[in-house]
Amino acid sequence: MKIGLYFGTFNPIHVGHLIIANHFAEYSGLDQIWMVVTPHNPLKNKQTLLDDYQRLQLVFLATEDYPKIKPSDIEFKLSQPNYTVNTLAHLQEKFPQHKFSLIMGEDNLKSLHKWKNYDIILQNHAIYVYPRISSELENSIYKDNPKVHIIDAPIVEISSTFIRENIKNKKNVRPLLPEKVWEYIDHNNFYKK
Repeated sequence: MKIGLYFGTFNPIHVGHLIIANHFAEYSGLDQIWMVVTPHNPLKNKQTLLDDYQRLQLVFLATEDYPKIKPSDIEFKLSQPNYTVNTLAHLQEKFPQHKFSLIMGEDNLKSLHKWKNYDIILQNHAIYVYPRISSELENSIYKDNPKVHIIDAPIVEISSTFIRENIKNKKNVRPLLPEKVWEYIDHNNFYKK
């Protein structure tokens, strides 16, 4: 199977994440999308970051009705700080029958050369890129790389930061979240302080 890895803190996962993941699942030639929940870096103080397993639960709730989209806690089991190249090596070893690719926004593609062993990633894995509102791809050194696939995906300008801030400010952000995610956040009073 061809599996696209969509990394994120998903703090919280929102409809924008699902729109992008579903678009890649349906239109990119990938068989499944794994939403890889990035664990909290113990060296960083992130007061607004929910516990790793709470965020994993949110991703589970958001994706359970999408058979091609799966939550993944693979990075929870790896030593920290973790690097994408290590996660890819671990996955390839654990699931040799699958072919893993990365899904990223064009802003991440622009800084790919700063990633640890980015050349090994490019050599061994395809990268699927969704656009942002900018012209950065035109100037990207990777735009003509045969391993980089620019997908004409919807541009979704929703951020988890916006959602957290507005929950705290008692604004109604319910339409920006999958229903079960909203209910879980509301029930547990997440992001209200």
